[in-house]
Amino acid sequence: MSRTLKIAGREFSSRLLLGTGKFSSNETMRDALAASGTEIVTVALRRADLSGKKDPFANILDFIDPKKYLLLPNTSGAMNAEEAVRLARLAAAAGLPQWVKLEIHPDPHYLLPDPIETFKAAEILVKEGFVVLPYINADPVLAKRLQDIGTATVMPLGSPIGSNRGLETRAQIAMIINQATVPVVVDAGIGAPSHAAEAMEMGADAVLVNTAIAAARDPVRMARAFKVSVEAAREAVEAGLPTQLDHAEATSPLAAFLAAGK
Repeated sequence: MSRTLKIAGREFSSRLLLGTGKFSSNETMRDALAASGTEIVTVALRRADLSGKKDPFANILDFIDPKKYLLLPNTSGAMNAEEAVRLARLAAAAGLPQWVKLEIHPDPHYLLPDPIETFKAAEILVKEGFVVLPYINADPVLAKRLQDIGTATVMPLGSPIGSNRGLETRAQIAMIINQATVPVVVDAGIGAPSHAAEAMEMGADAVLVNTAIAAARDPVRMARAFKVSVEAAREAVEAGLPTQLDHAEATSPLAAFLAAGK
């Protein structure tokens, strides 16, 4: 079992990915990123100034050090495959890494990913040489199809974006993990460090968190809490979690004690 997270041949020591939306300020975001220990940071392209004109209202990239973090552009806001592909190409043309978190969710109320448009966009972007990390429903069939066409990960949701409800799709995530040939990153709905730990203990390779940290009363402390929860869960998995039993088993065997009393 690898102690590092490997995506598209690149190694990362942290298994916690962070989103950058909803923070009260870019300064708070910057400090939370540092506290989390993350090495992969995703940014919505519609919130970033790619023109080089130093727009003070879209200057989030000024607060993310590309020497410390892999900047992962995401296509949040795209309504279909065409829009997502266009956003990814714009980011690459602006000099951002040719990595993309592929997000297509046309329904503004539930923000659930569109499986058909996501697959279409993934096919195009993989062929163009992008490292594609697709955000999907916890659909084992779609996950397998995506990894078969060459996506670098699959990123099933635990529950809807920003809902903080945890792993409502636990059974399906387990299926995805069991058949995965690429890293599985549980994304969306993780609202507490315990949710992140649960995903890691199930065998997920990493988790992506945004709202739970950004909307916390103290985002920096919450980022640290997620850092240690993910690290502890991964350490436990590597150490070997005990098998769950349907019966009790004494921690101190009684056989020798009972024999001595005869």
